[in-house]
Amino acid sequence: MRVAVIGSGYVGLVAATCFAEGGNDVVCVDIDKAKIDGLKNGIVPIYEPGLEEMVERNAKAGRLSFTTDLAEGVKPAEVVFIAVGTPEGENGDADLQYVLAAARDIGKVIERYTVVVDKSTVPVGTADLVRKEIAAVTDVEFDVVSNPEFLKEGAAIDDFMSPDRVVIGAETEKAREIMGELYAPFCRKNDRIIFMDTRSAELTKYAANAMLATRISFMNEMARLCERVGADVEMVRQGIGSDSRIGLSFLFAGASFGGSCFPKDIKALYGTARENGLDFELLRAVNSVNAEQKRILLQKALRHYGTNLEGKLFGVWGLAFKPKTDDMREAPSITLIEGLLGKGARVVAHDPVAHESARKIFGDRIAYADTPYGAVEGVDGLFLVTEWNEFRRPDFDRMQSLMKQAVVFDGRNVFNPKKMRERGFKYFGIGRGKDQ
Repeated sequence: MRVAVIGSGYVGLVAATCFAEGGNDVVCVDIDKAKIDGLKNGIVPIYEPGLEEMVERNAKAGRLSFTTDLAEGVKPAEVVFIAVGTPEGENGDADLQYVLAAARDIGKVIERYTVVVDKSTVPVGTADLVRKEIAAVTDVEFDVVSNPEFLKEGAAIDDFMSPDRVVIGAETEKAREIMGELYAPFCRKNDRIIFMDTRSAELTKYAANAMLATRISFMNEMARLCERVGADVEMVRQGIGSDSRIGLSFLFAGASFGGSCFPKDIKALYGTARENGLDFELLRAVNSVNAEQKRILLQKALRHYGTNLEGKLFGVWGLAFKPKTDDMREAPSITLIEGLLGKGARVVAHDPVAHESARKIFGDRIAYADTPYGAVEGVDGLFLVTEWNEFRRPDFDRMQSLMKQAVVFDGRNVFNPKKMRERGFKYFGIGRGKDQ
């Protein structure tokens, strides 16, 4: 099948590459000439395990190409995906200007029946707006489909190639058949395609992210309660997660959630509810809890050291909002580091892949260590913010010998509190008892 993908950001590039891996002829279109030139030369602008190799393999095979010429990509295509950014607007709603501009441009160049697919995360009713924009500039037959993505950064390739589900919102049988054929190679073991109307599909993406974010915020509130009553949130997590009606996923207490999806999607969904006369109180609470949780590690440090951190040096393990990505959007490390700097402290940080992303935010205001141990030498305390695997089993004796003060603030509950204290560390986790 001939496919065009408008946008070479995270969603667009992953989708284009995976569709090419499935045997389709795919053209990825972007107005950013530097990015397209880089992709033509094998330079992948985002970090995602396995993506660079897959881009190179499919480009070499001739199944994946890149262009700034929208007509070149769209005219031959049977299916055109819109995967441009939907940044948060001033009022928290999703900004659709790039989606609608892409729709108009697509409408101007299509010459035969085309399925136009909203792949970007967009609010309810966007498919109708896209349909209106295209119809205003062409008489060619087309359908608009909503096909939200459910990719996890760090596991996007596996998620796409072997999806839990593929949600397709379509209003015609013709569009459903084409989309079903396109996704069939990715659902050979089980038919995981769920067809529905476009508005339900649009809402499904927001509902999924809001539900997951709610679980996280609930557990973070439980962690605070655990610290008040002397309980261990890890024990509580195992106790409730063993209930088959609840399950263990997304029940980890920690230093808040971040990234480009959860915070933005919660605000957008709340905005949709508000526009329709509904005060979605639960979503307001989820967002409020998360904002407060981003300050939890700094609050623990201030209780331990006092409010004046002048002259103290702190190490930070993990800068990205989650492992296996260099994405620092809404990362809890930002709130922590800005708070430490604001209190007069110095910071040295290590992350396996996010140093360059961090430099764009902090510049030379912090130091960057090439290794985890470089980020603990001479420090008054260590903050573990992102649970990269390499942080899970360090040489604790080496850590302790390098640190000025053997104090660890574990923002992801990676370490065992009892064993840490037996090793001689002053340990602070999230919801691990009254002394936290």
